[in-house]
Amino acid sequence: MIHELDEAIEALVRRDALDGSGAEVVLDAPTKEWASRRNSPTVDLYLYDIREDLHRRAAGWQEERTDEGVLRSRTAPLRYFRCSYLVTAWTQRPADEHRLLAAMLSAFLRHKIVPPELLVGSLGDLGAPVLLEVAKPPPEHRQISEVWSALGGELKASLDLVVTAPMSSEPVAVTAPPAEDGLAVKMFGEPGQDDERSASPSKSLAPAST
Repeated sequence: MIHELDEAIEALVRRDALDGSGAEVVLDAPTKEWASRRNSPTVDLYLYDIREDLHRRAAGWQEERTDEGVLRSRTAPLRYFRCSYLVTAWTQRPADEHRLLAAMLSAFLRHKIVPPELLVGSLGDLGAPVLLEVAKPPPEHRQISEVWSALGGELKASLDLVVTAPMSSEPVAVTAPPAEDGLAVKMFGEPGQDDERSASPSKSLAPAST
């Protein structure tokens, strides 16, 4: 799911923010060493945090049944994860960086969800919306300055992009389908006295005499 989310966000930036400007789009950690090697306009979408959105967790199971109503499998409800991206622009001039940031902010604000046509793989198959939030105040337990300190870089203008994406678990097959044929019971007594009896699923078997 994470790599599919990367592809969708990158496609959104290229289509709605860069508009053929030629800036490179990368997913690298913007460390001080990395920044020193930049020699062309670059937009960096750095994924720095992944947490489950517990408010969206649901209980129960989703059941799949045959046309006859027989239970075939059970699947746990979708679980949603908040993926936080540090979005930065890198050029030779701060004014150009600010223009790139403004273009990306405008593009993100136009969408409350990632456009469905940009979702690929399992994200596209699920058909559930992928939510977008940008430039909202971070929670008290996490500040953007702390992210920059952990990266060892210098604080610069950036956007905090939070994308809430669903993830599905594999279906759990029902391992005991209902009986379709008659039951066969084989009882063993003295050698040569084996007896085999059968009954339909709707009839109970009488206990064997001793």
